[in-house]
Amino acid sequence: MNKEQIIIIGSSGHAKVIIDIIEKSNQYEIAGLTNANPINGEKVLGYNILGTDDDLASIIDKYTTTNFFIAIGDNWTRKNVQQKIIAQFPKAAFPKLIHPSAQIANDVTIGEGTVIMAGAIINSSSTIGDFVIINTKSSIDHDNKIKNFASIGPNATTGGNVSIGEFSVLGLSTTIKHGIAIGENCIIGSAAFLNKNCDDNLVMFGLPAKIIKSRVIGEKYL
Repeated sequence: MNKEQIIIIGSSGHAKVIIDIIEKSNQYEIAGLTNANPINGEKVLGYNILGTDDDLASIIDKYTTTNFFIAIGDNWTRKNVQQKIIAQFPKAAFPKLIHPSAQIANDVTIGEGTVIMAGAIINSSSTIGDFVIINTKSSIDHDNKIKNFASIGPNATTGGNVSIGEFSVLGLSTTIKHGIAIGENCIIGSAAFLNKNCDDNLVMFGLPAKIIKSRVIGEKYL
């Protein structure tokens, strides 16, 4: 049976991880990738750069697919690209991608355009929103709520009943105590331990994590 094709938006290191997940899950055939500034003949892990995001109409005509995966690590940029695609192609589909080694409880809900990477664990009754990144070896305990366009760094760990707002980021190896609420557009820095709630638009680091500064929507962090 022929597999549906999918176009990967982006061609960075994050896109390489997405390629590996698609290959190992064997669910889609990769048509190729896009790049903001493609070089003629450029490939990523053997797959062609098909053009830029502005070339999507002609790319879709050639490959007859409207399946996309947005392989962009920055949360706000990922949102902007998703809106741009929807404006051009209202029927665009954004499949979720799950590495075969991820461990996910039966009653977990996972939204569109989300990726669950190798070795990740998501426990019972958790809800993962749309266009979320759950990175390698991260652990999401029971009854978590992770909202749209958030990202969880490699080896990050949350206790039970944690909520994480839209566009928020947990850095590498962060630990979030059970019952903690993190607002929108926050960054909890690498290796931090968060044991109190975090309001919107804050950067927190340390053991335990303390407020370092505020941030605005769209501010770069990668």
